[in-house]
Amino acid sequence: MTLAFLGVAAPAQAGDVSAEETATECALVKPTDDDTISILGRICDRRERPPIAVPDVTVTVEDSEGNEIGEATSAADGTFVVDLPGAAIEHLGKSYTVILDESTLPEGTKPEITSRTININIDNDQTVIFPVGDAGPSAPGKFTEALQLAVGGLVFSVLLAMAALGLSMIFGTTGLTNFAHGELITFGALAAFFIDRLPGQIEVGGADITVILGVLSAFVLGGVFGWLNDTALWRPLRRRGTGLVAMMIVSIGLSLFLRNVYQYFAGAQQRNYSQYGAVEPWEIGDILLTPKELIVIVLGLAVLVAATSLLQFTRLGKATRAVADNPGLAASTGINVERVINIVWIGGAALAGLAGALLGVTQGFDFQVGFRILLLVFAAVVLGGLGTIWGAILGAFVIGLFTELSTLYIDPEFKFVGALVLLIVILLIRPQGLLGRAQRIG
Repeated sequence: MTLAFLGVAAPAQAGDVSAEETATECALVKPTDDDTISILGRICDRRERPPIAVPDVTVTVEDSEGNEIGEATSAADGTFVVDLPGAAIEHLGKSYTVILDESTLPEGTKPEITSRTININIDNDQTVIFPVGDAGPSAPGKFTEALQLAVGGLVFSVLLAMAALGLSMIFGTTGLTNFAHGELITFGALAAFFIDRLPGQIEVGGADITVILGVLSAFVLGGVFGWLNDTALWRPLRRRGTGLVAMMIVSIGLSLFLRNVYQYFAGAQQRNYSQYGAVEPWEIGDILLTPKELIVIVLGLAVLVAATSLLQFTRLGKATRAVADNPGLAASTGINVERVINIVWIGGAALAGLAGALLGVTQGFDFQVGFRILLLVFAAVVLGGLGTIWGAILGAFVIGLFTELSTLYIDPEFKFVGALVLLIVILLIRPQGLLGRAQRIG
């Protein structure tokens, strides 16, 4: 896991000859790939073009009790690294304060913020800005902070929507509540990772496209893995007339099995891809947006539009909706129900695999990344309406945005709890979900 810190310093004074002589361009911060959590950062004057590094600035990290656990000084290129001692899992759920030593800043500069408290969450990289200048603008207000959180919420919502759509498709056609769907998400992240770590680089026109190929491979291999799941396990169970409750229990066992297999081959540590671990963000007013976030949003929305169009307007989509509505009646009209279900498994798993790969690009991942968000995927499907295409997507965006925006008022450690509370409240008011149809039972 990487926590990136960016700083802004005032330009070197005209009379400060030593500062001008030692000024260098700021270097990009590259993430570490080990079992520890490292706080990486760089301090530079980004008002200069190109940005100029600010060396010899001291940064310390303290735990919640005020004990200093690490210190670093920015190098000539403006970068610094603070390694948190021990294994990454030891820091989960803990908070740390990063402190900027004012006395080590260039003369005449005044930091707006000298410390920031962060909560370690293995699922999320975090960016903290220490603006430094002569006076600088006022500290960001709630509205600006909400806009920044909405950007992260939109990225997470798109990924959640792809995973939820896949789960909803499988549930709609088979009635199976698949608790192993989280492992389909993790499979995609791992597939992209192993492609990314193949020896050598894959280049097109001089550009390294290894990670891009890994993400595309995750989509394809995810579909193949879904086909294998259905062919080897779920189709034989359906032919034997296994009940849905029994199949649900089987999916729980499959989830536990796959999670342990992933841990055995990939290890328990946090992983990052070789590219896009630390990317220079764009500044849009007071909002920071990284290129990878924009790519994920655009690509995710394009995939969602393509998938929903396929389900809505093609013969295969109509057959899928017919099987979801009434499998017996669909079979009587000549539709090959088993073939449709197999294709749905391929498509649903491919969407989950792509979501997992893009989740790894934006946040990093470990062997439990899919399991951790599985409850939110279920919440999105139930909130939108079980078995509905648009409901799963709408529910994902509601859950994703609410999850991030809720951290304006609650501790980030409880943001998933807030999303589930929202689910409970809405289901008490509208049990069929936002887009589901009320049905009479009995």
